[in-house]
Amino acid sequence: MPSDTTLLAFDTSAAHCAAALFCGTRVVATHVDDMARGQAEHLMPMLEAFLAEHGKTWSDLTRLAVGVGPGNFTGIRISVSAARGLALGLDVPAIGVSTLDALQHLHPDATTAVTAPRDMIYAQSPGSLPALIAAKDAPQAVYADDPHALIGAMAEVAADADADTAARPKPLYIKPADAAPARDTAPVMLP
Repeated sequence: MPSDTTLLAFDTSAAHCAAALFCGTRVVATHVDDMARGQAEHLMPMLEAFLAEHGKTWSDLTRLAVGVGPGNFTGIRISVSAARGLALGLDVPAIGVSTLDALQHLHPDATTAVTAPRDMIYAQSPGSLPALIAAKDAPQAVYADDPHALIGAMAEVAADADADTAARPKPLYIKPADAAPARDTAPVMLP
């Protein structure tokens, strides 16, 4: 990672809007607003205020990091679309970081987990792919219980990533969506 890195990380995959500022070689600040809904309206003003509070502007950024899940479907889409739009507008790379990878950055030898709906969890053991498993069948795992540490870890993972080879951020969906297309025949479109 270059020592002139100025990275803004943000995440809305859980019941929060979280941000971290990474400058040089370390995370210099984190910010978390707990909220169950309203992240779409809250994210950009929060990021703008967070940057200003730390004497930075959008043009100071050399890369972005974004939480890609697993987590809340809508929350993931909010932050991923914001990161992709900002990356295009600012002409900087955006790097997606999964919650499970950020947790493994903090706890390298542990199985990491995120609570999922219906008594399930998303879990990932070191060196394996994430999986959806029943909470009762889960191994001893480290959960994402500190959003400040988690967003800081996302920033660190993205700062260490090779921005030239990183794919554009995309949501990490471990299970199919609960919604399904309509089973009715689509209406005929008239010219």
